[in-house]
Formats: sequence, structure tokens, C-alpha cells
Amino acid sequence: MTDNTPILKVEDLTVAYRYGGAWLDAVRGVSLQIEPSQTYGLVGESGSGKTTLANAIMGYLGQNGRVREGKIEFNGRDLSSMNQEQMRALWGTEICLVPQNPLSSLNPSLRVGEQVAEIICHHQGLSRSAAWASTISLFSLVRLPDPERVAESYPHQISGGMQQRVLIAMALSTSPRLLVLDEPTTNLDVTTQASILDLFRDLIKGKQTAVLYITHNLGVIAQICDRVAVLYAGELVEDASLTNLFAQPLHPYTQGLLDSVPRLGHNKCKKLLHAIPGQIPALGARPTGCVFEPRCDFAIDQCLERPPLSTPDGKRFIRCHRYQMMGQSQIGVSRSSRQDIPAYENQPPYRDKPEGLPVLSSKNLAVHFDLPRSIGDLVLRQPARKVRAVDGISLEVSKGRTLGLVGESGSGKSSLARAVVGLIEIRGGEIGLLGVPLPAKLSRRDLETLRHIQMVFQNPEEAFNPYLTIGASLRRPLMVLLGKSKGEADTEAARLLAAVRLPAEVLERMPGQLSGGEKQRVAIARAFASHPDLLICDEPVSSLDVSVQASILNLLNQLQVENQNAMLFISHDLAVVSYLADEIAVIYLGHLMEVARADDLFQPPYHPYTEALLSAIPQIQPGVMPEMIRLEGDVPSPTQKYAGCPFYMRCPRVIASVCSDQPPPWRIDEQTGMKICCHIELEELRSIQKKLLSI
Repeated sequence: MTDNTPILKVEDLTVAYRYGGAWLDAVRGVSLQIEPSQTYGLVGESGSGKTTLANAIMGYLGQNGRVREGKIEFNGRDLSSMNQEQMRALWGTEICLVPQNPLSSLNPSLRVGEQVAEIICHHQGLSRSAAWASTISLFSLVRLPDPERVAESYPHQISGGMQQRVLIAMALSTSPRLLVLDEPTTNLDVTTQASILDLFRDLIKGKQTAVLYITHNLGVIAQICDRVAVLYAGELVEDASLTNLFAQPLHPYTQGLLDSVPRLGHNKCKKLLHAIPGQIPALGARPTGCVFEPRCDFAIDQCLERPPLSTPDGKRFIRCHRYQMMGQSQIGVSRSSRQDIPAYENQPPYRDKPEGLPVLSSKNLAVHFDLPRSIGDLVLRQPARKVRAVDGISLEVSKGRTLGLVGESGSGKSSLARAVVGLIEIRGGEIGLLGVPLPAKLSRRDLETLRHIQMVFQNPEEAFNPYLTIGASLRRPLMVLLGKSKGEADTEAARLLAAVRLPAEVLERMPGQLSGGEKQRVAIARAFASHPDLLICDEPVSSLDVSVQASILNLLNQLQVENQNAMLFISHDLAVVSYLADEIAVIYLGHLMEVARADDLFQPPYHPYTEALLSAIPQIQPGVMPEMIRLEGDVPSPTQKYAGCPFYMRCPRVIASVCSDQPPPWRIDEQTGMKICCHIELEELRSIQKKLLSI
């Protein structure tokens, strides 16, 4: 191998799976190469073939998968010709994979330190004591707090962010030449994701390790990669340097992905998100011409023929008949004009004061859970400890408005939502619907109350009975809550599907026959079936691709404008919340930290916790790095009751002996109405934060 040899070289690779006696291509004719020290991003929607390509490189294809054509070279060696024993010698030493779900990748019956030490013993031949010392050193390297304690913990005893750091330590334990990262931050909070990305950057800097980073998050790609390949329906449609790809995408699919991403300050009242219509075709239904032609805004008759892989300057690759005209007005719709889809009519302006009673109101709401007592607690007659999931929250949501509720996992967002719906009982305070107090228990609420409050959950897979057709699932609320006959319910169900832009034939399908985005559309249709006054959306787009996410957000906006319902929208993504919400409430450890209009929240002053959340959002512009404010550690235990501010242990602006001992006051900005719960004066916060923005 010479110094010019790429770490990984893939040539004309085609990977197929066997279905029903036939071999169907999942990846077709892909070529790419990764140089030493290069971080190469692979981006595309679910079903585009990203993980299949990674599994082919790793040699992890199942029995029904095979490399049908092409070649994979690692350090000049042909991986395609190696047997399992030869591949096994590379795994863990020269090629390592960090998967998406860390919990499923760790042995639940072994302490995490033992799992890492076992790999070190196997590959480096060290003694157990030396391997353990090396493990502790690696845990320090990946910035795990209290490495000795973490090493003695089982996987379920540490957070998702810590689990991912353990996998990174495991992958780095043998100093691999190629690191394959398959959606390593997808399931993590934005603050944890930011810390993991910082860690990757620092660990890779100055080393010869090549990285293949697989994700659907373009913000992450913009912050960590040197070069990017865009995969669609198993084909590489564009491959360019990070700067060139984001500055001038030449493929309509790349352009569509970038336009689908909500930016901070991009709100529904100003313009709508762009959503790519349709979905990736199934394996057996790929077009013979351009694979993107059925979904492309710029398709012409020539696109019915398969485009060649062109290289305009020898440095970037593009598979499109019309790439030379992309971004120019002669295509018919220019890129600049596509970025301004007007907001829906009758969208209430930000500054209009809501009229009438709030649809939802809560006053000093508290949700506490009793933890089971241990044998020691029973012997010593210790009282049961309480999880203070929600602790004294007051808020309002008005007709036709959306309140965004944002915070990390464990902050109390979902507990608040479930308390409003009645799925969990409140321990204090009250909840009002149109000025009328709601019974705390779901069993005490009548059908009319149930009709007025509906919920859309995070995972559409779990929202439907897998043994009932979509039609049956939609008919149920219509017949039970509205008293419609089966015939009337059938007619209304078809209308509901049309409202969420799905054809009537979906009524006869089973949930398993729909994509994730289609299931979420049906879930939204079912939620609107009873004409609710209040819709609660608990992370409804967090598991969806960016293009599907854009269409769902636009759909929720449109239906709200048409029905004038109030909406409580819960998310950990401030960019998503900033698009859909009229007001935003920031929650931490069961307490509200800040409440503000959506357009005011993103300008100083903001609460130090809000500041950290904003800092953690990956910017879509390459090279644009916000002032880094990273929160150390995880959200503390909600079993403790804090005398002072609950955020003081992680606050970058903590005032010693004040924040820890005294409850912070609410400070109100007279001009905007913004409310911040903090010991620091608003003007002082504004002054500090404006200075940071100017750096």
C-alpha cells in the first residue's frame, strides 16, 4: 500500500437481497472512495440503501443478501474475495462499526467495562488487569464522567449518551483504520448529540483514521464531514465536497433534502417547508430510467432513460440529465423561488392577542410517581421516594395556536402531555379545558370530554392495532365518540384520508403495509376525526426522515388553520418547534425555565438552559459553528426536590450559593412578554449573550 492508496474504495457495487425466489437490487452501481483522515458522509432517506451499503462493506450481509457485482477494497485488499475467517481478522482491529442503537449492541448481562476489556484482551493479548486499566483510560478519553463507576455498571444503568460513548471507546480500543458510524446520534437528545459530535471531531483530528458517517441529518453532515455522497433508491446520485454540495447542490434530490430542513427563525407564518412528494420505490418497483424521476419537480421525457454518472470538474459526481441547468430559471422553477412557499391563508399573525378562554390551561400542575421500595427501605421503614416528573407547571394554549414544549429526555414533557390526556394521574394543581376543570383520571371523563382532546404519539407503529385495517381504526372514534353509523363512518373516514393526502384505498390496508410517514398521516387523521379542540403531539416527527417530517409539519399546520384547534407540540428539536409553534415553553426537570413567543425566543436574552439548547443545534451551513455551550452530564435525578434552581448543577452561568439555595424569580420582558425563570437580571443576560453572538 502506498501513501496515495485510499482506505476504502468501492467500485461499481451492486448488492441484492433474495425475496420470493428472486434477487432484487438494493444498491446498484455505487462507486466511492475514502482517503486517510477523511470523514465521508452518506446521506439519504430511509430505504435509500445506506445501511445495506455499510453492511456490504463490513461483510455483515445476511444469508439472503449478497454482493452481486463490483468490488470493495480496504487498504488495497479486496474484501469481496475474503472468507469469513479473513474478515473476522479485520473486524475490531482495522474496521469497526458504531451502530445506531447502543443498548441492543451491548450485552445486558455483562458490565460495560468487562465488554470493552474483553475486546482489548482478544485483539491485543493484554492481561485482564492491563486491559481493565486500558478500558478506564479509554472511558476517560471519550469523556465519560467517573470512568471507574461507569465501567462497573450494566448497560441499563447508564444513559443512552453514555452507552454510545462506551461503543465509541470499544471501537477505538484497537485504533482502526476505518470507522463506520451508522446513525450514531439519531436517538439522542440534541445536547447529547452535540457532545458526541464534539467528541468525534476531537478523537479523529490529526489521525489517519477514515470515517464513513451514515445519517439522514444534514445538520450533522454539515458539522462533521469533509465529503458527502447522496444515496437514493440504492443509487449514488451526487458526490461532492461538503462546501460544494451545500453551496450548489446539482441533483434535485439533494436540493429537496436541503429545502426540507427547518431552520431557526423559519416559521409557518412566513413560509412553508418544502416537502419531497411521494416516497422511495420498493425494491421490485425501481424505475428503469432515473430512479428519482417519479418524485422530481424538474423531470422531462429524457428522464425516462437512466442518466450516466457525470463528473463536471473531475472532483464531484452527479447522476442527472439536467444537472447543468440546476438552480437556473430555465428549469422552470429556480432554487431561490422554491424557498418561498407562502403561508396558509387565515394564519393568525404572531402578535395578535388570542380571544376568549384558553382551550388548555394548567395551574401549578404536579405529576409525581412513587418508586418501589427496596428491602433495605422496608426494613428501615424509609418512605417511598418520589419521581417529580412535573413540579408546579402553569401554562395556557389558545384556540388556533400552537404551544411548543421543548426539553431533553427526562425533562417531563411526555408526563405533562399524558397528564393532560388523563393517562396518568396528577398529584397537585389543576387542568382546565375551555375554562372547565378536568377530572384527573381518564375513567372519570365522559365521552364528550374525550372527544375534545386527542393525541398523536411519537411512534406510529405502536399507535395502531396490527390486526385491524386502517378503515376499522378510523371508524372507531367516529362511531364511539360521534355516534355515527358504519356507513357514515366509512364516508367520513375516506374524507379524513383525503384531508391528510392519502387515497381511499388505504382504508383496506393493514398498518404493516404502510410506510412510517403514511402511518403518521393516518394517526393524524384519526386524531382529527372527533373534531377536537385540543391536539397533543408528542414527538410526532422525531422518528421520520427530513422530507417526511416537512410534509407532516405542513399538514399539521394546514389542518390547524382549517379547524382552529389548539395544539400542544412536544419535541426536543428547537428548529422543528420554531417552525410550528406560536409560543414556546422550555422545560427542565419538571419546571418551566422560559416561555416566549417563537420569534422572540431566538434572540437574547434567553435562559441559560435555552442558550445551551440553541448552541447544540447542528447548523445546516458548513463551517458555521455557534458559540459552544455544552452541558456536562445527564439530566439529574427527578427524585430530589431542589431548594434553588433545578438547573444549577449544569448551568454555565451559575451564581455560587445563590442558585443552589434560593428559588429563582420569574423575570418578564415588558416589551415582548417573554418570561425567564432565573436569578440573573434580563439586561445582564442580554449583554453577555449578545457579546457571545458577536464573537
